[in-house]
Amino acid sequence: MMESVIHYVGLVAAVVLPLFNIPLILKIIQRKSSRDISLCWALGVWVCILLMMPSAIRSSDVTWRTFSYVNIVLFTCVVVVTWRYRTGRT
Repeated sequence: MMESVIHYVGLVAAVVLPLFNIPLILKIIQRKSSRDISLCWALGVWVCILLMMPSAIRSSDVTWRTFSYVNIVLFTCVVVVTWRYRTGRT
């Protein structure tokens, strides 16, 4: 019983954690600037997420796979919006 609760909480957190990228995306769009976001940081995190994806795809752990899929989608949005508003293309 306790193990299924822990598993469920972990799965919910795996979905919710990447959702915190949405306020960052909206803030950048609203201000029409990403100057305060480091491109080195954004691209570094994104590359690390990409490099972890093969592990997630092959994993039998549904929490790890779910987190990785949701995170890659939302953090790719962060990188695209950061890049777009850094170069002035709005």
